[in-house]
Amino acid sequence: MVRPLIALACCALAACTTSVQDGAQSDAQLRTPEGALLDTSGDLAYDIDTLDANVLDADNGALFVQDSANVFRRYPRELTPQMVRFYTEALALRSLSPIQLTSTQQMILTGVGSGQIKLSAGQQGDRSYDLSGGIEGGTGIRFLRLTYPDADVVRQRFSDAGFPAPEFATTDGFPAALVQDPAGLPILIAIHEGASDRSDDGIGVGIGVSDLERSRAFYRDFVGLEEWADIESAQLGLTFAPYRHGETVLLLYEVGEGLPADTGSSGIQYVVSDAPLVDARARHRGVPVETPLNRLRGFDLTTIWLNDPDGVTNYFAQVGPNSRTAQAQGD
Repeated sequence: MVRPLIALACCALAACTTSVQDGAQSDAQLRTPEGALLDTSGDLAYDIDTLDANVLDADNGALFVQDSANVFRRYPRELTPQMVRFYTEALALRSLSPIQLTSTQQMILTGVGSGQIKLSAGQQGDRSYDLSGGIEGGTGIRFLRLTYPDADVVRQRFSDAGFPAPEFATTDGFPAALVQDPAGLPILIAIHEGASDRSDDGIGVGIGVSDLERSRAFYRDFVGLEEWADIESAQLGLTFAPYRHGETVLLLYEVGEGLPADTGSSGIQYVVSDAPLVDARARHRGVPVETPLNRLRGFDLTTIWLNDPDGVTNYFAQVGPNSRTAQAQGD
């Protein structure tokens, strides 16, 4: 039941087309970059004056219906062949059926456990793409952490795919190597005995933040992720504040103010049971809105795109009973 929900939720990935920073619900209609119509009519939203304060003040953890978060990765279109080869051959992530958004645009899906890394060609002009300086060079999603059981197998896959083999070093008690995908995002490959191959145990998402306590509050008290004790990484020279949802762990670390902000290269998606309630809680708390609460025409898919304190996309998707996926399951 879960995996089809993930695939359908991918269809809304291109819906991030505008920024609404005051948290207000727009009555206008938006379109995806490919031309799909997004219905943002007011009847989608809850009237927050009718909701109990305890409901509005609660976090969104109880709304999750997938035991992981998804990561989407945007990159220049001309890098598509290299990106696909890197993620499906070198990293050997499970290749899933792509979503055909238009006659010329596909969403390329790769599996990591119950979640996905989604590859989307094309970058949007209202977002910032700046991964210069590496992991500590700025705010935003600055690296992904994947796990494997055998370093030799990983090295061979990279070589077979035409990429330099990773150089592993044991610093934190296990072998690890830092590589970059073809569009410049660092990937930390960690080797753990007994781990599932192809990172099917899940994924870590490294997020550089300008104010750690502010970001802690967002991911703990609004998103509803489970807070873990801080982790020291000798290899990266950083202290991480981990926030977990099932198989996915967000690794927050403070880089300070005034550094480049990457708000477009990568983002996080949660599949939820009630996107309008997430929207109501966001309006109640003044969380910045990236794309207003909307329904993707023809898919019975309702989404709300929000920004964390540093502008990282946190995208909540609800799949309805009349969705194409639900109908297919009934056949």
